[in-house]
Amino acid sequence: MQVFAKYAVNASKGRFHQEDAPRLRSDFQRDRDRVIHSSAFRRLEYKTQVFINHEGDLFRTRLTHTLEVAQVGRSIANALNLNVDLVEAICLAHDLGHTPFGHSGQDVLNSCLLKYDSGFEHNLQSLRIVMELEERYAEFNGLNLTIETLEGILKHCSLAKAKELGLLGERFLHNLRPSLEAQLANLADELAYNFHDLDDGLRANLLTLEQLEDVEIIRTQLNIIRERYPSLSGRRLHKELVRHLINTTIYELIDNSQANIAKYRPQSVEDVHHAPALIQYSEESFRKQRELKKFLHQNMYKHYSVMQLRYKAEKVIRQLFDAFMSESRLLPDQYQARIEQDGLPRVVADYISGMTDRYAFRLYNRLFTVENV
Repeated sequence: MQVFAKYAVNASKGRFHQEDAPRLRSDFQRDRDRVIHSSAFRRLEYKTQVFINHEGDLFRTRLTHTLEVAQVGRSIANALNLNVDLVEAICLAHDLGHTPFGHSGQDVLNSCLLKYDSGFEHNLQSLRIVMELEERYAEFNGLNLTIETLEGILKHCSLAKAKELGLLGERFLHNLRPSLEAQLANLADELAYNFHDLDDGLRANLLTLEQLEDVEIIRTQLNIIRERYPSLSGRRLHKELVRHLINTTIYELIDNSQANIAKYRPQSVEDVHHAPALIQYSEESFRKQRELKKFLHQNMYKHYSVMQLRYKAEKVIRQLFDAFMSESRLLPDQYQARIEQDGLPRVVADYISGMTDRYAFRLYNRLFTVENV
């Protein structure tokens, strides 16, 4: 079995349900394989990243985003001698709890649930899926992933929620840092969605290269590309830009993280818990990333065509939520069976968050379209 750096996670603290060690693979490889074979993972294929699935075949879905996050995470983990399999398992599981219709779906489901409960957050829902809702094994609910993968899925957590999570919430209660693998998975997610959303925005003609030259990190890379390839234009220039941005940012993140590790010299995972965040951008690189993110929010996520999709998605989720809350018998039998244990609002949130975009539309039409009556 491969041995990683001293500050990496080299062994698991175990699982909540004791199992025999896997043969011919590590605990974290088993976690990865369980996530990939889960129903929640397959549903990601028809969940929105930015553009609803039927808007175009080449736009990213929540599944393709997840695979890209895992690829970025593996590349950086290799360079830093971290546990690649743990990083991959966390990355593949990080969006299992995401709603249909992307962040629009999460926002409206959260506002619906706040009237009755503690709200909705997709990281905590991902945790709920892998600990409770998946039904694949005879001896336990969920996927029974390792403690380390579960901690990585959490990302961040309020103190109130940490108290409810017991062992999983300990490092949040004591303000400890997560493993370097968990820190990396979080940044790999952010890196992937920034640049791949940019890629999709250019493909959809919501953004132009002329607009993007207002952003420093993009202007710098465009100048480099144009100097090297003066005649490059159109789709090929757009793709070369995205490639340059991803490569440059990954190398900057690796270099700064290596410098942080050299500065603080962690000798164990315990040292990592008590150190500042070590997998980080430099201040200059972070400033550039923040400028890009602000640009995307103003010019892409608030674009009228995206807002139209958002409006449609919000209407669908809000009306479905209200319908199930007013008449629980509309829920499938397996969800009705959980109402006494989990409460109706949480069960309704479980059902809606597990829907794909097209299933949510189909169910909405079945319940509310007059022609189907």
